[in-house]
Amino acid sequence: MEIHDSFQSFVVRFRPGGAMVVSAAGPRRPGDLRDGPPDSGPDHRPGTPEATAAPATPSVPARPDAGPRRPGRPCPRCRADNPYDRRLCVRCGTLLDGTSAQAAHRPLPWWRRLFRRGAQRPLTAGSRPRLSSRPRPRLMLPVVLLVLAAAAWFGRGQLSEVFVFAQDRTSDPKPLHADRFRGSTQAPGHPARAAFDGYNNRYWAPAAGGPGAGQYLEADFDQPVRLRKLLITSGSSAKEAEFLTQARPSEITVTLVSSEEAHSTRTVKLNDKPGQQTFDVPGTEVTRVRLTIGGAYGARSDRRVAIAEVEFFGRR
Repeated sequence: MEIHDSFQSFVVRFRPGGAMVVSAAGPRRPGDLRDGPPDSGPDHRPGTPEATAAPATPSVPARPDAGPRRPGRPCPRCRADNPYDRRLCVRCGTLLDGTSAQAAHRPLPWWRRLFRRGAQRPLTAGSRPRLSSRPRPRLMLPVVLLVLAAAAWFGRGQLSEVFVFAQDRTSDPKPLHADRFRGSTQAPGHPARAAFDGYNNRYWAPAAGGPGAGQYLEADFDQPVRLRKLLITSGSSAKEAEFLTQARPSEITVTLVSSEEAHSTRTVKLNDKPGQQTFDVPGTEVTRVRLTIGGAYGARSDRRVAIAEVEFFGRR
């Protein structure tokens, strides 16, 4: 607390202990702008060192996370630039991770660049992508459709064959029963029908003994069939004791005749053992099958070449 008058100034100070001290400050001059005692603070009058010195700038503590700015993270889906610390894309909401960011910098393969839509332009702040009211077909789609239509037109003749081939591969063959049977010759009691009756204890045999080369069995179908497999039971029976009593074919030439009288042949080799033996003999629109003997096991003049059973498998 200070008390002043016009001639003499007195300063009253209170010490912490409660004692009051009064001191004379001297006469107050008109040019003196200080209100306090001489030692109350720095002198800011012009010309003094305190007035000419530059004011001190307060220091700002450095931010602990201050450092070089990290590059943005491009979105792997829409290629929008995102801040490094974001987890979701600001445009499409795709999850941003390290793997996606690295994959975004890799060049796309040529086939993806060929069918990839045009790059979208970055949107300005506050704008949204425009939604098309009707889809616009790309040029590649009609071109592909035209190519497929042309291929179907020029290959219409082969489409049915492709369909039939796929059906043959995906379906199980069914038994096919011939309508008529005949043989080149037949021994008494061993007609051609005995080889197609479903029993393997009855057999067909030619009239003459020996190897029987050139003798044949033939089966006709009233409706064209698609043949896939042929089953042959060689010899006079499926039992081994009776199997060896007659000669057995070692080679048979299979001739397939179509409805248009087209012939296709295939030679199959038979093993000298009792039981069924299966052969693949694919044929289309088959109306007749001929089995011609080319050789025999155990052929003698007193033995005839015997075929116990012949079965066809495919579909009509």
